[in-house]
Amino acid sequence: MFRKAASADSREKLGIYIHIPFCRSRCAYCDFYSQAGRDERMDPYLKALVAHIRETAPLAEGTPVDTIYFGGGTPSWFGAKRLKVLLGELKKRFKVEKSAEITLEANPDSVNPKDLHLLRRVGFNRISLGMQSACPEELADIGRPHTVDQTRQAVRDARSAGFQNLSLDLIYGLPGQTMERWRQNLEQAIALEPEHLSCYGLKVEEGTPLACRVAAGETMPDDDLQADMYLWTVERLAEAGYAQYEISNFAREGFRSVHNLRYWLMRPYIGFGPGAHSDFGSRRYSFVRDLDRYIDGFEKGVPILDEDELIPERERCSEYLMLRLRTVEGIEEWEYRSAYFMDFSPLEARLEEFAAQGWAEKTPEGRWHLTPRGFLVSNSLICDLQEHQEQGALAELLPRALARFGNR
Repeated sequence: MFRKAASADSREKLGIYIHIPFCRSRCAYCDFYSQAGRDERMDPYLKALVAHIRETAPLAEGTPVDTIYFGGGTPSWFGAKRLKVLLGELKKRFKVEKSAEITLEANPDSVNPKDLHLLRRVGFNRISLGMQSACPEELADIGRPHTVDQTRQAVRDARSAGFQNLSLDLIYGLPGQTMERWRQNLEQAIALEPEHLSCYGLKVEEGTPLACRVAAGETMPDDDLQADMYLWTVERLAEAGYAQYEISNFAREGFRSVHNLRYWLMRPYIGFGPGAHSDFGSRRYSFVRDLDRYIDGFEKGVPILDEDELIPERERCSEYLMLRLRTVEGIEEWEYRSAYFMDFSPLEARLEEFAAQGWAEKTPEGRWHLTPRGFLVSNSLICDLQEHQEQGALAELLPRALARFGNR
């Protein structure tokens, strides 16, 4: 059906991502692969996922799994009984650690006390609720299917069910949003006392209803206002006991998202479902963003692999900069040298220039990381470092090439 990846190093723990592409409705800003009004395909999709899990599990035999993440779409819309089946299958086929972090993304309107108790009982121990806003007008404007009261009730129900690790998602920079409105949203989220908060700046993605509205003339908060919102958020959450550990993520002590850190720290993971990606066994591969074709892959043998490539070390080296500099842990010279055998000095020289601008800083332990102001322009800074990285690599290769030529 698709070319299988090589087995992962059994010494490296593994993460698993399950994509649930079903939604009650599509939000105006969303460009993730999801579909509304396709509930009749839920049971065939469940069967396809189970078949895919059984087919893939032998490749990771003996490898400990320490994170499982059900994302979407809206996994809670898929139903607790189906989620129970999937988690049971994963635990049966993979070596899931007893202490594994097992996360469910959910919308406040699609959870209830009975389902939450069932999910907690079968092993889900972390829940991420898509709050997005505490303003009824904003929720309606972006097409969110829940109310402010439903968010508060979902938090109460999750606590009652035994979830002690709860995250809330929020978006700033929504259409017409003012600084005062954003402050009110964040304060109401803090008042709900989650262990974790994800605060994302809105990006208008091509092909979404929101993009059409903007093209038709709807105004959005400008870059300066979004920057002010972000910097205030970092400061306010620090005051409230939420330490920033990634550009958009904040957590109380001991509650960082272990699964999401896996992506930023370049640790292996396997994805299941349409559009899901994997980085496993030195290969990166993904599956087609097509629900029906994914199901047909296991019912009729239709190919479902979209991309599959062996990742060269040079590309890993570039990704090290791109991903690690999203985190407050940042990068470190000997970590870089030992992993990639590359000269760090061109990067450090540039980082020192960034530090003079207030965009980066070096810890007493010798780690370089971006500051909140640096995070605001992180894409540009990381691209700049990657260019210096490539120049340093060429500078190393040229003497070797000349030496070989001279010996001929």
